[in-house]
Amino acid sequence: MAEIVIDGCAIATVDAAGTEYDVGHVVVSDGRIAAVGSGPAPEVEGARRVDGSGCLATPGLVNTHHHLYQRLTRGRAQNNTLFEWLVTLYPIWGQLDAELEHAAASAGLASLALSGCTTSTDHHYVFPHDGGDVLAAEIEAAIRIGLRFHPCRGSMDLGQSQGGLPPDHVVEDRDAILAACEDAVRRHHDPFFDSMVRIALAPCSPFSVTGELMRESADLARRLGVRMHTHLAETVDEDEFCMEHFGCRPVDYVESLGWLGDDVWLAHCVHLNGPDVAKLAATGTGTAHCPSSNGRLGAGIAPVPELLAAGAPVGLGVDGSASNEHSGLAVELRQAMLAARSRRGPLALDARESLAIGTIGGARCLGRQDEIGSLEPGKLADVALWRLDGLGHADIEDPVCALVFGPPAPLALLLVGGHAVVEDDELRTADTRTLATESRTAARTLAARASEKAG
Repeated sequence: MAEIVIDGCAIATVDAAGTEYDVGHVVVSDGRIAAVGSGPAPEVEGARRVDGSGCLATPGLVNTHHHLYQRLTRGRAQNNTLFEWLVTLYPIWGQLDAELEHAAASAGLASLALSGCTTSTDHHYVFPHDGGDVLAAEIEAAIRIGLRFHPCRGSMDLGQSQGGLPPDHVVEDRDAILAACEDAVRRHHDPFFDSMVRIALAPCSPFSVTGELMRESADLARRLGVRMHTHLAETVDEDEFCMEHFGCRPVDYVESLGWLGDDVWLAHCVHLNGPDVAKLAATGTGTAHCPSSNGRLGAGIAPVPELLAAGAPVGLGVDGSASNEHSGLAVELRQAMLAARSRRGPLALDARESLAIGTIGGARCLGRQDEIGSLEPGKLADVALWRLDGLGHADIEDPVCALVFGPPAPLALLLVGGHAVVEDDELRTADTRTLATESRTAARTLAARASEKAG
């Protein structure tokens, strides 16, 4: 692996001290960060040298919540609440298969890479009986695009006939779910420092999963040594569902099932009260904050400043592309800041706090804060080099402000483990026109299948 020297750039390391350099350098060797510092870079014989003038180097962004398959249903149910949106789309998603999943995931992960993301999760919970190995299909897509990947083997076992939200034909048997989860870990999970694939277990939500599956999934995850993920407290409807069916609020419900802890991160957490925030902080439970998706569905705004003040881990998430049609992660830096300020005023969240959520905060949620999320010697060389000398940013003196407050910045370079995935704002690992064609064809195929099934 070639050594790389990035020279002459501004740097926001996002380390614990918040170290920044107006003009500095980053040296990459053997897939790791060898040096970060101020001033000109040292001479490194045989290294590729990258002129970073006019650029800002940051850690690669970390996406803590996504549903890649939903790219095939973008633009649908445009004016619905979450529950209405799900009821509309579940029948379409039920026609998914591995080939369609691969096309959707390839396009979705490419969009993430082009927005500065180097590590992404995916919460996949729709497993049609005749759909093939959709989990393996999205892992193959991540290998194709070159991103670090944390697929979450999701599940649903509470269909409409049992009082749940999803139709019965898209839920699975509990024993089959647990066997599939264990098999996914055995086949795909890599626990080592420079891992490109790690599996988490991820029952979908309180309104699509039984308490028994939640408990048994937690037991299995902890026995296997993998992390746990689920949706929680996203909408008022969910609050009402939990009160009606379980007699308590969502956080109290998952606590009773063993679903709080430093090996757990929860998607959304919009509707939290003070005791909820305190419980997440005390247990080290993470939150995947998805501001654009929550806004698109009218779900509300998560209490991110309160979670951060309490010391709880908070990362950023795109969420499904059917509830965030932009599908990029860099824009969520700005969205998170604006959402917080709309609740709490201009001091609620600043540019550096937003960048930290999108990098080291996400790494904390995934349990990888010692490997990724900041630019420090010894960490993996997941680096985003943003070009800030163009029309959208050149007259903003503070480069971190330019990145967060300004329009999405083009990427001069995106490294994942020292490998160039994006250069000069172009994806280097796959042809984007081919990805777009594959995704469009897959979306039309899925829609046709769903229409035929409904007819």
